[in-house]
Amino acid sequence: MRILVVEDEKKVEGFIKKGLEEESYAVDVAYDGVEGEYLASTNDYDVIILDIMLPKKNGTDVVRDLRSRDIKTPVLLLTARDTVEDKVKGLNSGADDYLSKPFAFEELLARVRALMRRKGYGITELKLADLVLDQATRKAKRGDIVIDLTSKEYGLLEYFLRNPNKVLTRTMIAEHVWDYSFDSDTNIIDVYVNHLRNKIDKEPFKKLIHTVRGIGYIVKEGE
Repeated sequence: MRILVVEDEKKVEGFIKKGLEEESYAVDVAYDGVEGEYLASTNDYDVIILDIMLPKKNGTDVVRDLRSRDIKTPVLLLTARDTVEDKVKGLNSGADDYLSKPFAFEELLARVRALMRRKGYGITELKLADLVLDQATRKAKRGDIVIDLTSKEYGLLEYFLRNPNKVLTRTMIAEHVWDYSFDSDTNIIDVYVNHLRNKIDKEPFKKLIHTVRGIGYIVKEGE
């Protein structure tokens, strides 16, 4: 899952980005409202975390303009102001939730997960054939064998299992599992897919990850 963080305070941005990446999210960052709006309108994000007080363009104006262009990505507003008026203004602009500064990362993570549940991401277990991905423990299981995953392997497998029986191009995979700085000229996606195959598609289990030559991959039962 890919998240955009728009926050001009470098310390706060770094705190949020590090925590989200540790939870296997791909994170892009913008430091002002104009850049944030551009990224939000040109990339496919699962959630946008948006500070209200930003240089060049404030967060409520960014949300309002995104909604006017029918961009429906869930938005969590961050605000140092804790008045009812400010919260109402933010929600009326089109934001889905707000969080007052300072905050604990656990609360921000809970708000992000709640917004994802509204998008249909609330299932705690993803299954295909005898493969189960438990989003609470962040481990995969085939049959009785528990499989430990690295952070990026988990993000890749989660994306695959949310899109079974669908051809996923390398560009689609990069957009959802890697961040804005991803170098599309590398073979890193293929490397991580091979890592996953070595963990979940080994004998005696039937292969689930299939290559679509020249395009990408598809996760499905059978050849």
